[in-house]
Amino acid sequence: MKTKRVYSMTTRAENAERTRLRILDTTVELTGTTLVSEISLEKVAAAAGVSVQTVLRRFGSRDGLLGAAAEHARTVVAEERRVPVGDVGAAVRTVVAHYERRGDAVILLLAQEQGDERIRAITDEGRRFHVGWVADVFDPHLPSGRAERAERLALLVVATDLYTWKLFRRDQGASRAVTEQRMERLVRAVLDIT
Repeated sequence: MKTKRVYSMTTRAENAERTRLRILDTTVELTGTTLVSEISLEKVAAAAGVSVQTVLRRFGSRDGLLGAAAEHARTVVAEERRVPVGDVGAAVRTVVAHYERRGDAVILLLAQEQGDERIRAITDEGRRFHVGWVADVFDPHLPSGRAERAERLALLVVATDLYTWKLFRRDQGASRAVTEQRMERLVRAVLDIT
């Protein structure tokens, strides 16, 4: 009997975690298509296939849900952008793949940052994450001199930025493959490597 109860509690906890992740994933997806100010608990609950009461039980409030969704998104993004340090080609392919999945959603968030401090905090953190990612990934190729390193880092941030991807993919209509090639050429030119 004891074994059955442990199994039942484990199953219940796993189901609760799946529900929590479904609600968070749904909220993150909605921020890619809907202004944050228009994301209601009712919209999230309906899209996640749960009740509003379930959302409130898990997150306490709309603000609690949005904060948890932002934290969840940070974790997902960090995993999506994991790449071997120093591998230029893999870094560019990884960042382009990330932008292919999330770029348009982030552009929508960026369009809202001036009117909402919470969104501005999220986008500012995203900028800091990108700078840190660039510094970590390209570290073996960066010069040791402080000024030259800072200059190259600034250029690499631009070469791998969301707006660089947007210019190639959305504004110029380049394919994903061409976008990867162009961004890699920029990165290699900044690093002065072939």
